[in-house]
Amino acid sequence: MMQRTIRQVFKGHPVTEGAGVKLRRLFSNYETELFDPFLMLDDFRSDNPEDFLAGFPWHPHRGIETITYVTMGDVEHGDSLGNKGVITTGAVQWMTAGSGIIHQEMPKGDAQGRMHGFQLWANLPACDKMMDPRYRDITEADIPVVRRPDGTTIKVIAGTVDGTKGPMDEIVIEPEYLDCALPPDSVFLHPTRPGHTVFAYVIGGGAEIDGMTVADRDLVLFNDGSQLLVQAGGTGVRFLLLSGAPLREPVAWRGPIVMNTEEELDIAFEEYRNGTFIKHAPEGKA
Repeated sequence: MMQRTIRQVFKGHPVTEGAGVKLRRLFSNYETELFDPFLMLDDFRSDNPEDFLAGFPWHPHRGIETITYVTMGDVEHGDSLGNKGVITTGAVQWMTAGSGIIHQEMPKGDAQGRMHGFQLWANLPACDKMMDPRYRDITEADIPVVRRPDGTTIKVIAGTVDGTKGPMDEIVIEPEYLDCALPPDSVFLHPTRPGHTVFAYVIGGGAEIDGMTVADRDLVLFNDGSQLLVQAGGTGVRFLLLSGAPLREPVAWRGPIVMNTEEELDIAFEEYRNGTFIKHAPEGKA
Protein backbone atom coordinates (compact mmCIF):
# COMPACT_ATOMS: atom_id res chain seq x y z
CA MET A 1 0.00 0.00 0.00
CA MET A 2 1.44 3.35 -1.05
CA GLN A 3 0.69 6.11 1.46
CA ARG A 4 -0.57 9.40 0.04
CA THR A 5 1.62 12.37 0.90
CA ILE A 6 0.67 16.04 0.89
CA ARG A 7 0.96 17.74 -2.47
CA GLN A 8 -0.25 21.17 -1.35
CA VAL A 9 -2.23 22.85 1.44
CA PHE A 10 -4.78 25.51 0.50
CA LYS A 11 -6.07 28.17 2.89
CA GLY A 12 -8.68 29.69 0.60
CA HIS A 13 -9.73 33.32 0.47
CA PRO A 14 -12.90 35.34 1.18
CA VAL A 15 -15.17 36.17 -1.76
CA THR A 16 -18.62 37.67 -2.21
CA GLU A 17 -21.01 35.90 -4.57
CA GLY A 18 -24.66 35.99 -5.60
CA ALA A 19 -26.48 39.05 -4.30
CA GLY A 20 -23.92 39.58 -1.55
CA VAL A 21 -23.16 36.24 0.13
CA LYS A 22 -19.82 36.19 1.96
CA LEU A 23 -17.99 32.88 1.80
CA ARG A 24 -14.54 31.30 1.65
CA ARG A 25 -13.37 29.82 -1.67
CA LEU A 26 -10.81 27.05 -1.33
CA PHE A 27 -10.07 26.47 -5.02
CA SER A 28 -11.49 27.53 -8.36
CA ASN A 29 -10.60 28.09 -12.01
CA TYR A 30 -6.90 28.68 -11.33
CA GLU A 31 -6.53 25.14 -9.95
CA THR A 32 -8.60 23.10 -12.42
CA GLU A 33 -5.72 20.83 -13.44
CA LEU A 34 -4.76 20.09 -9.82
CA PHE A 35 -8.30 19.20 -8.69
CA ASP A 36 -9.70 17.56 -11.86
CA PRO A 37 -12.57 16.46 -11.94
CA PHE A 38 -13.54 18.98 -9.23
CA LEU A 39 -13.85 22.64 -10.16
CA MET A 40 -14.56 24.62 -7.01
CA LEU A 41 -15.21 24.33 -3.28
CA ASP A 42 -16.94 27.07 -1.29
CA ASP A 43 -17.33 27.15 2.50
CA PHE A 44 -20.32 29.28 3.46
CA ARG A 45 -20.27 28.79 7.24
CA SER A 46 -21.43 31.90 9.08
CA ASP A 47 -23.25 32.80 12.30
CA ASN A 48 -24.16 36.26 10.96
CA PRO A 49 -27.33 36.37 8.80
CA GLU A 50 -26.06 39.50 7.04
CA ASP A 51 -23.40 37.31 5.44
CA PHE A 52 -25.85 35.04 3.62
CA LEU A 53 -29.50 36.19 3.55
CA ALA A 54 -29.10 38.03 0.21
CA GLY A 55 -28.67 34.58 -1.34
CA PHE A 56 -28.11 33.49 -4.90
CA PRO A 57 -31.01 34.74 -7.07
CA TRP A 58 -31.88 33.13 -10.40
CA HIS A 59 -28.80 32.15 -12.43
CA PRO A 60 -27.92 29.52 -15.06
CA HIS A 61 -25.62 26.49 -15.03
CA ARG A 62 -24.52 24.17 -17.80
CA GLY A 63 -21.92 21.42 -18.08
CA ILE A 64 -21.38 20.78 -14.35
CA GLU A 65 -22.76 19.23 -11.19
CA THR A 66 -23.19 21.25 -7.99
CA ILE A 67 -23.17 19.41 -4.67
CA THR A 68 -24.50 21.35 -1.68
CA TYR A 69 -24.01 19.90 1.82
CA VAL A 70 -25.71 21.74 4.67
CA THR A 71 -24.49 21.04 8.21
CA MET A 72 -26.55 23.73 9.96
CA GLY A 73 -29.51 25.79 8.78
CA ASP A 74 -31.82 25.72 5.74
CA VAL A 75 -31.38 26.64 2.07
CA GLU A 76 -34.51 27.20 -0.03
CA HIS A 77 -34.21 26.44 -3.74
CA GLY A 78 -36.22 26.51 -6.93
CA ASP A 79 -35.48 25.91 -10.60
CA SER A 80 -36.61 26.19 -14.20
CA LEU A 81 -37.86 22.56 -14.14
CA GLY A 82 -40.47 23.46 -11.53
CA ASN A 83 -38.65 21.93 -8.58
CA LYS A 84 -38.92 23.63 -5.20
CA GLY A 85 -37.68 22.58 -1.80
CA VAL A 86 -35.47 23.14 1.21
CA ILE A 87 -32.05 21.66 1.91
CA THR A 88 -32.13 21.17 5.68
CA THR A 89 -29.49 20.44 8.33
CA GLY A 90 -27.52 17.31 7.44
CA ALA A 91 -28.92 17.09 3.90
CA VAL A 92 -27.26 17.07 0.49
CA GLN A 93 -28.50 18.30 -2.86
CA TRP A 94 -26.72 16.83 -5.88
CA MET A 95 -27.71 18.87 -8.92
CA THR A 96 -26.66 17.84 -12.41
CA ALA A 97 -27.02 20.94 -14.57
CA GLY A 98 -26.29 19.07 -17.80
CA SER A 99 -27.68 20.87 -20.85
CA GLY A 100 -28.88 23.76 -18.75
CA ILE A 101 -30.83 24.76 -15.70
CA ILE A 102 -31.76 28.12 -14.19
CA HIS A 103 -32.17 28.09 -10.43
CA GLN A 104 -31.92 30.06 -7.23
CA GLU A 105 -30.53 29.18 -3.80
CA MET A 106 -31.58 31.26 -0.80
CA PRO A 107 -29.87 30.46 2.53
CA LYS A 108 -32.13 31.07 5.53
CA GLY A 109 -30.04 29.83 8.46
CA ASP A 110 -31.50 28.31 11.62
CA ALA A 111 -33.38 29.77 14.58
CA GLN A 112 -30.10 31.13 15.99
CA GLY A 113 -29.11 32.77 12.70
CA ARG A 114 -26.46 30.20 11.80
CA MET A 115 -25.87 28.94 8.27
CA HIS A 116 -23.15 26.31 7.79
CA GLY A 117 -22.50 24.40 4.59
CA PHE A 118 -20.33 23.71 1.60
CA GLN A 119 -20.81 23.73 -2.15
CA LEU A 120 -18.66 21.65 -4.44
CA TRP A 121 -18.65 21.88 -8.23
CA ALA A 122 -17.77 18.77 -10.22
CA ASN A 123 -17.11 18.76 -13.95
CA LEU A 124 -19.06 16.68 -16.45
CA PRO A 125 -17.24 14.94 -19.32
CA ALA A 126 -17.83 16.24 -22.84
CA CYS A 127 -20.14 13.33 -23.66
CA ASP A 128 -22.47 14.21 -20.75
CA LYS A 129 -22.40 18.01 -20.71
CA MET A 130 -25.68 18.20 -22.62
CA MET A 131 -27.50 15.46 -20.69
CA ASP A 132 -30.92 16.15 -19.17
CA PRO A 133 -30.61 18.09 -15.89
CA ARG A 134 -31.67 16.43 -12.66
CA TYR A 135 -31.82 16.94 -8.90
CA ARG A 136 -31.19 14.34 -6.25
CA ASP A 137 -32.15 15.47 -2.77
CA ILE A 138 -30.67 13.39 0.05
CA THR A 139 -31.97 13.89 3.58
CA GLU A 140 -29.84 13.37 6.67
CA ALA A 141 -31.74 10.13 7.31
CA ASP A 142 -30.73 8.87 3.85
CA ILE A 143 -27.00 9.13 4.66
CA PRO A 144 -25.60 6.04 6.41
CA VAL A 145 -23.17 6.53 9.28
CA VAL A 146 -20.26 4.14 9.91
CA ARG A 147 -19.28 3.96 13.58
CA ARG A 148 -15.89 2.44 14.34
CA PRO A 149 -14.83 0.93 17.69
CA ASP A 150 -12.47 3.85 18.42
CA GLY A 151 -15.34 6.36 18.27
CA THR A 152 -14.76 7.53 14.69
CA THR A 153 -17.96 8.31 12.76
CA ILE A 154 -18.10 8.54 8.98
CA LYS A 155 -21.14 9.86 7.10
CA VAL A 156 -21.06 8.16 3.69
CA ILE A 157 -22.61 10.51 1.11
CA ALA A 158 -20.91 8.82 -1.85
CA GLY A 159 -18.56 5.85 -2.01
CA THR A 160 -18.20 2.85 0.27
CA VAL A 161 -16.68 2.59 3.76
CA ASP A 162 -16.35 -0.70 5.68
CA GLY A 163 -18.94 -2.26 3.37
CA THR A 164 -21.43 0.60 3.81
CA LYS A 165 -22.41 2.31 0.56
CA GLY A 166 -23.56 5.91 0.28
CA PRO A 167 -26.82 6.91 -1.49
CA MET A 168 -25.12 8.65 -4.42
CA ASP A 169 -24.25 6.31 -7.28
CA GLU A 170 -24.14 6.23 -11.08
CA ILE A 171 -21.92 9.32 -11.12
CA VAL A 172 -19.44 9.47 -13.99
CA ILE A 173 -16.47 10.62 -11.90
CA GLU A 174 -16.93 7.76 -9.37
CA PRO A 175 -16.87 10.20 -6.43
CA GLU A 176 -16.28 9.53 -2.78
CA TYR A 177 -17.73 12.09 -0.38
CA LEU A 178 -17.29 11.40 3.33
CA ASP A 179 -17.85 13.51 6.45
CA CYS A 180 -15.39 12.10 8.99
CA ALA A 181 -15.26 12.87 12.73
CA LEU A 182 -12.34 11.43 14.70
CA PRO A 183 -12.02 11.37 18.51
CA PRO A 184 -8.89 12.83 20.15
CA ASP A 185 -5.57 11.18 19.29
CA SER A 186 -7.18 8.51 17.08
CA VAL A 187 -5.83 7.30 13.73
CA PHE A 188 -7.82 7.20 10.50
CA LEU A 189 -6.51 4.90 7.77
CA HIS A 190 -8.47 4.86 4.55
CA PRO A 191 -7.92 3.13 1.18
CA THR A 192 -7.99 5.35 -1.93
CA ARG A 193 -8.10 4.49 -5.61
CA PRO A 194 -4.73 5.05 -7.29
CA GLY A 195 -5.03 7.67 -10.02
CA HIS A 196 -7.98 9.43 -8.40
CA THR A 197 -7.80 13.01 -7.17
CA VAL A 198 -8.12 13.05 -3.36
CA PHE A 199 -8.37 15.96 -0.93
CA ALA A 200 -9.47 16.55 2.66
CA TYR A 201 -10.99 19.77 4.00
CA VAL A 202 -10.77 20.27 7.77
CA ILE A 203 -13.98 21.71 9.23
CA GLY A 204 -13.25 21.35 12.95
CA GLY A 205 -10.45 20.53 15.37
CA GLY A 206 -7.00 19.65 14.14
CA ALA A 207 -4.85 16.77 12.96
CA GLU A 208 -1.45 15.72 11.72
CA ILE A 209 -1.19 14.54 8.13
CA ASP A 210 2.10 13.50 6.56
CA GLY A 211 4.01 15.25 9.35
CA MET A 212 2.11 18.53 8.96
CA THR A 213 -0.35 20.03 11.45
CA VAL A 214 -3.64 21.13 9.87
CA ALA A 215 -6.65 22.86 11.40
CA ASP A 216 -10.10 24.25 10.60
CA ARG A 217 -10.35 25.69 7.05
CA ASP A 218 -7.18 23.97 5.81
CA LEU A 219 -7.57 21.96 2.60
CA VAL A 220 -5.05 19.18 1.96
CA LEU A 221 -4.55 17.99 -1.62
CA PHE A 222 -2.80 14.62 -1.76
CA ASN A 223 -0.30 13.07 -4.12
CA ASP A 224 -1.22 9.72 -5.67
CA GLY A 225 -1.35 6.57 -3.59
CA SER A 226 -3.51 3.70 -2.38
CA GLN A 227 -4.24 4.88 1.17
CA LEU A 228 -4.14 7.93 3.40
CA LEU A 229 -3.54 8.37 7.12
CA VAL A 230 -4.84 11.09 9.45
CA GLN A 231 -3.73 11.40 13.08
CA ALA A 232 -6.32 13.34 15.09
CA GLY A 233 -5.12 16.02 17.49
CA GLY A 234 -5.90 16.38 21.17
CA THR A 235 -9.37 17.80 20.55
CA GLY A 236 -10.25 15.46 17.69
CA VAL A 237 -10.84 16.48 14.10
CA ARG A 238 -13.66 16.66 11.58
CA PHE A 239 -13.02 16.80 7.86
CA LEU A 240 -14.67 16.26 4.49
CA LEU A 241 -12.89 13.67 2.36
CA LEU A 242 -13.42 13.92 -1.40
CA SER A 243 -12.13 11.87 -4.30
CA GLY A 244 -12.95 11.39 -7.96
CA ALA A 245 -11.64 10.14 -11.29
CA PRO A 246 -9.96 12.88 -13.38
CA LEU A 247 -11.54 13.63 -16.76
CA ARG A 248 -8.37 15.02 -18.38
CA GLU A 249 -10.36 17.11 -20.86
CA PRO A 250 -10.06 20.76 -21.91
CA VAL A 251 -11.85 23.17 -19.57
CA ALA A 252 -13.50 26.36 -20.85
CA TRP A 253 -15.04 28.22 -17.92
CA ARG A 254 -16.99 31.44 -17.74
CA GLY A 255 -18.99 32.25 -14.60
CA PRO A 256 -21.60 29.54 -13.89
CA ILE A 257 -21.01 27.59 -17.11
CA VAL A 258 -18.17 25.14 -17.79
CA MET A 259 -17.72 23.59 -21.24
CA ASN A 260 -14.80 22.25 -23.27
CA THR A 261 -14.34 25.10 -25.77
CA GLU A 262 -14.80 28.87 -25.91
CA GLU A 263 -17.19 28.38 -28.83
CA GLU A 264 -19.45 26.23 -26.63
CA LEU A 265 -19.40 28.96 -23.99
CA ASP A 266 -20.35 31.59 -26.57
CA ILE A 267 -23.28 29.43 -27.69
CA ALA A 268 -24.44 28.89 -24.11
CA PHE A 269 -24.48 32.57 -23.22
CA GLU A 270 -26.12 33.51 -26.51
CA GLU A 271 -28.85 30.95 -25.82
CA TYR A 272 -29.27 32.35 -22.32
CA ARG A 273 -29.73 35.84 -23.78
CA ASN A 274 -32.20 34.77 -26.46
CA GLY A 275 -34.29 32.45 -24.27
CA THR A 276 -33.29 29.08 -25.79
CA PHE A 277 -30.95 27.99 -22.98
CA ILE A 278 -33.32 25.44 -21.41
CA LYS A 279 -33.43 22.22 -23.46
CA HIS A 280 -35.45 20.04 -21.10
CA ALA A 281 -39.16 20.55 -20.42
CA PRO A 282 -40.30 21.21 -16.84
CA GLU A 283 -41.53 18.23 -14.81
CA GLY A 284 -44.89 16.96 -16.08
CA LYS A 285 -44.74 18.97 -19.30
CA ALA A 286 -43.85 17.61 -22.71
